Amino acid sequence: MLSPNDRKLENLDPFYRPSVSKQKTSAEIISEARNALRTVRTQRPFTPQEEQRKLFGPASSRTAESRPPSSFSVHASSFESSDSRPISGARLSPLELKPKAPASPATEEDPCPSFPKPPVDPAKIRRISSARARLFRAASQGALLPDRTLPPAQPKKRVESKETVMIGDSAVKRNGISLAESNAVGHLKSLPLQLTYDADFREIKEQERFQGATSVPSHLRSGGDQGRRRLRASSCPSGSDWSRPDTGAGSKAKLQEEDTEVDEAFWNTRIIPILHQLEKEENIETVCAACTQLHHALEEGNMLGNKFKRRSILLKTLCKLVDVGSDLLNLKLAKIILALKVSGKNLLNVCKLIFKISRNEKNDSLIQNDSILESLLEVLRSEDLQANTEAFLYCMGTIKFISGNPGFLHEMISKGAVEILVNLIKQINENTKTSGTCLPNSGHLLVQITATLRNLVDSPLARSKFLSISALPQLCTVMGQYMGDEDVCTNIARIFSKLTSYHDCCVALASYSRCYTLFLNLINKYQKKQDVIVRIVFILGNLTAKNNQAREQFSRVRGSLATLLSLFHTFYQLDLQSRKPVGEGGARRQAPRWPARAEDVLVKLTRVLANLAIHPGVGPAIAAHPRIVGLLLATLEYKSIDECEELVINTTATINNLSYYQVKNSIIQDKKLYVAELLIKLLVSNNMDGILEAVRVFGNLSQDRDICDFIVQKNVHKFMIALLDAKHQDICFSACGVLLNLTVDKDKRVILKEGGGIKKLVACLRDVGPTDWQLACLVCKTLWNFSENITSAASCFGDEATNTLLALLSSFLDEELALDGSFDQDLKNYHKLHWETEFKPVAQQLLNRIQSHHTFLESLPVPSF
Repeated sequence: MLSPNDRKLENLDPFYRPSVSKQKTSAEIISEARNALRTVRTQRPFTPQEEQRKLFGPASSRTAESRPPSSFSVHASSFESSDSRPISGARLSPLELKPKAPASPATEEDPCPSFPKPPVDPAKIRRISSARARLFRAASQGALLPDRTLPPAQPKKRVESKETVMIGDSAVKRNGISLAESNAVGHLKSLPLQLTYDADFREIKEQERFQGATSVPSHLRSGGDQGRRRLRASSCPSGSDWSRPDTGAGSKAKLQEEDTEVDEAFWNTRIIPILHQLEKEENIETVCAACTQLHHALEEGNMLGNKFKRRSILLKTLCKLVDVGSDLLNLKLAKIILALKVSGKNLLNVCKLIFKISRNEKNDSLIQNDSILESLLEVLRSEDLQANTEAFLYCMGTIKFISGNPGFLHEMISKGAVEILVNLIKQINENTKTSGTCLPNSGHLLVQITATLRNLVDSPLARSKFLSISALPQLCTVMGQYMGDEDVCTNIARIFSKLTSYHDCCVALASYSRCYTLFLNLINKYQKKQDVIVRIVFILGNLTAKNNQAREQFSRVRGSLATLLSLFHTFYQLDLQSRKPVGEGGARRQAPRWPARAEDVLVKLTRVLANLAIHPGVGPAIAAHPRIVGLLLATLEYKSIDECEELVINTTATINNLSYYQVKNSIIQDKKLYVAELLIKLLVSNNMDGILEAVRVFGNLSQDRDICDFIVQKNVHKFMIALLDAKHQDICFSACGVLLNLTVDKDKRVILKEGGGIKKLVACLRDVGPTDWQLACLVCKTLWNFSENITSAASCFGDEATNTLLALLSSFLDEELALDGSFDQDLKNYHKLHWETEFKPVAQQLLNRIQSHHTFLESLPVPSF
């Protein structure tokens, strides 16, 4: 006799019976679609490394005539001896100069009185930094008097210190003619200097011995008589001012005079000997060591930058050494030249020089050892972009080359490379927005910048910087402004394809709503350019993989589905054309390791469609689109899983998501039998992933009676029962879902006894137990449907299965869900909740039914498990 509760259970409908009276809401669909609908993964498009280092690789869309050269020569003659920096670009009016009579020797000697000065204390040289800083501040404020051109003179000067230096009193002459500046530099070889350096080049002991009338060229000794006279003239008060009290201007002039004295002493004692060594030395290693020594000395004396008066002499001496042709030497020269803040043609040539050296990958260690990267980044940080676009191009070319070396990544990122490059992009965006036109060569420069950023985003630190400085919107903006530049768009697409492979970056880009329109415009523009398209589609697949809002935003863009359809048709046709049979009998070629070009786009595109189909507002629209569904079925028909595994699996996954929606105008539902025929081809394959996808589609389609009849007629149900032994929980889950749908029909319940179906379901319940509540729940529902007309538990399930079920269900109802440490606390709480609310009620119903129809319960042995 059944209890009232048991009689109520007997009247319950079978699980998964299709409802004809009530249409499910979207929320219900999504809730139940937790396992039925799923996203699809795919590999990021492969980008081969370029064999040669060039500004533009072999895949560039630029013609050889339209791009700057990567090969050129840089010689000493390429540099300018004077490197002036005009304050503004305004044209200066010519000066009205009046000729003057030659001054008498007495007046030519010195235009203003000069008082005797005590010898310079060496300790005073060490105080250059603060004094020079004050001088430079005064100069930057325009307080210094302009230089005056005065007739040259040859005064005597004697400087004494611990390092005795004796300087002659006349300029170098040959045959009575004063030597030109370049010849005077060459005469440094005749100076009998003896230099002694310690290990770190910080202390220099000098002894200078003169024999006869040998003298140091005046332009090296003190910057030239004219330079000295100009400083003295500008710092000496006029004769009428001697009796005046010391004013602010007088103090400043005095300070300038003191600084000049210290500068000359430092120049004569520390810099001249090194320049002498650079002129006469022929050993490359020694010259390189001298260059390092020179850089340290200039830095110590605050003589770097563009305000030092003898800067042109240094530049001329350094540039002459470029013709030696040593990469190591040229890097050291370039570092000093950049530290002197050159501009114009000299800045361009020094950037070209470094670029030329960096083209050889073997020189990466030289670049790293000399810290050239910091000098290059300083150029990009401090120089004017519009005035030095070509110099920036070759500077960025070098940085791009070395960014491909993993050994540079940490240094580049730590020195602010990401921020500097993104700031350049921001400047270009603002200039384009303001002027309405692009800077000359800015497209070439952007190719180098974006290629470098593409290399940098491999670092987690770089990715975090991208997010912190909002770099993604800037990249989208420049992509829209330079949409006609295929190289720029390809590089930015490569950046996004890397970034969106990470969740935080993917969320950041998905939140920028303008990106969807931008990507669709790019697809329409470059529809047959595989390098761009495959990455844009891959990015869209990443954005729509786990973000339902992204799916909705994309689908709302006008023409989004039409664009995807057009792209699908284009590459479907290209793939058909590329499939030419080879060999006898028309045998097809063996599938390559990487998908073919058109095939790869189809792989990424079907993934986007599968992801979009998850959205309840988009999925039914795609399922009702005859052309999209037609292309999916055609792809599944002509492609074998052995030929292209990823494309077939993605296509089947898309069909699975679309088959979930039971809508009247669904093309999938209209062609369900044709779809089922195509799926059998996957079921008999040796690919477990393909089998799993096919079983999932059968799980959705088998809610229809015609498909259930098809499954029984084609013996597909035997295959499903066999899959219960697969020891693969996903496969067991999907196969059990098909069997559950079959048991809704009373006439088909008997098939569970074929092939030991009941025993395999019980064994599956025993194995998964409290570790997988979803599969355990599905098994109980299937057994519930099967036992709807039960009269005896033993006759329905068999004695052994009945005893096992009684023991299992009783045990599970007293247990908590057992989860391993791979689940976080939130996920554990979720599964434990459903174990209590989903599984246990079903298990209790099934246990009650079995107990009520088992009269010999107490006499049966309880199996151990």
